[in-house]
Amino acid sequence: MLISVLGFALMNLTVKFLDRLPATELVLFRSIVSLGLCLYFLRRRHIRPWGNSRKYLVLRGVFGVTALSLFFYTLQKLPLGSAITIQYLSPIFTAFFGIFLLGEKVRWLQWFFFLISFAGIALVKGFDPSITPTLLLMGLLSAVFAGLAYNCIRKVKDTDHPLVVVFYFPLIATPVMTVVAFFNWTTPIGYEWPLLLLMGVLTQIAQLYMTKALQAAEVNEIVNLKYLGIVLALAFDFLIFSVEYRFMALFGIFLVLVGVFLNVWYKMHLRKKARAN
Repeated sequence: MLISVLGFALMNLTVKFLDRLPATELVLFRSIVSLGLCLYFLRRRHIRPWGNSRKYLVLRGVFGVTALSLFFYTLQKLPLGSAITIQYLSPIFTAFFGIFLLGEKVRWLQWFFFLISFAGIALVKGFDPSITPTLLLMGLLSAVFAGLAYNCIRKVKDTDHPLVVVFYFPLIATPVMTVVAFFNWTTPIGYEWPLLLLMGVLTQIAQLYMTKALQAAEVNEIVNLKYLGIVLALAFDFLIFSVEYRFMALFGIFLVLVGVFLNVWYKMHLRKKARAN
């Protein structure tokens, strides 16, 4: 999951440098690169690309494409840290949907830890005037659909290979985004081409390791590690884009990290206790 977080953080950074291109076009290029890589590795490993639990694989693709399109748009319109803090509410929605879709339990103490991280996100976001109600709603919907996508990944953990799960994202995204991008096309120039390729490669790495992580452990146990991406986003804002953060924003980062590590520690404690019994 940590490798995935780093991959997504670097991918988000490339998106910020590609702000001249429409978000739908970025999703399209990302999907084309990912589709090519998936087909190559599936054929090399002699894995059937269509999978077994096709219903949830298709839903994973649909939810994932919707979440990413909304996220890319907010990422281009908002500061990096603000866009990511909103979208990173997805672990809360993931745990919530996991109760109904996967039958996983979330202890009341874990909800308290979620609340700590949520409060930290609120502080990091602060009172950013660039966050309009529309952009806030789009960010929240991105988090909701991401939570649904993560649960679909867990749903097929015993039936489908991680490469197949990753494959269904570009399989759904490529034809859909081709049609959408056609009506709002901007031709990439110069430096944008290698950045688009890099974005696709980073996506493939991040998606593959996220899928492996989600299939190897309970959703509410490891998905909280995604919050660490906020720290990387804020570091990029500070070091690259010269964005300054107030003390309360730094305190918010602290709260996010506290909520994350308390949740991970608590799950480890419960697992050790269960083994002892």
